[in-house]
Amino acid sequence: MTIGGIEFNLKLTLLVILTTVVPMLDYYGHKITGTKAYDRLIFYFLIPMAILLFLFRERPADYGFRLGNWRTGLAFVLPACAGMAVLLWFLARTPDMQRYYNAKAPDNTAYLLYITAVDLWGWEFIWRGFLLFGLARALGPGPAIFLQAVPFAFMHLGKPELETLTTIFGGAAFGFVAWQSGSFLYPWLIHWFIASFTMLVASGRLG
Repeated sequence: MTIGGIEFNLKLTLLVILTTVVPMLDYYGHKITGTKAYDRLIFYFLIPMAILLFLFRERPADYGFRLGNWRTGLAFVLPACAGMAVLLWFLARTPDMQRYYNAKAPDNTAYLLYITAVDLWGWEFIWRGFLLFGLARALGPGPAIFLQAVPFAFMHLGKPELETLTTIFGGAAFGFVAWQSGSFLYPWLIHWFIASFTMLVASGRLG
């Protein structure tokens, strides 16, 4: 598509617009189901998936929606979770983390694990699937890995400062894992563990 002598990649343009507008809708509290995690599943998973299937007419597998290389994926998941468990055992006990996550953590542990998994499924798909693999086609994987981490980092504003400042690096690490494994599933597993473990430690249910 050419406008005013400037050529625009239509798919890349739509990708950037969608991944900018959808977080704004989430931030301003637009409700669909009345439950934040289910709304995010719609915003971050179902809407991008519909774009892929019906507008782009492409295979979701080409955007990380597949099992991928599970050996490579698990080789990242297991050490990452173990390392983060040690780190978060101390960090999640700091006053800022306790204050924030005590207010966020559901009382029922089983529900906490379930709703966190639902909440992060869409988040990981839109950043480490839809955006990462879409950007990589036009820009290559190196720039894509860091660029997809930018909106992810900004979505952490309002959380404890130390956590937010690390998310550009954490988001890039998640992107690296997704690209190496060919799937968003493995960053989702790591992120699910980190978020759940943080809430359980901060709320005093572990240790």
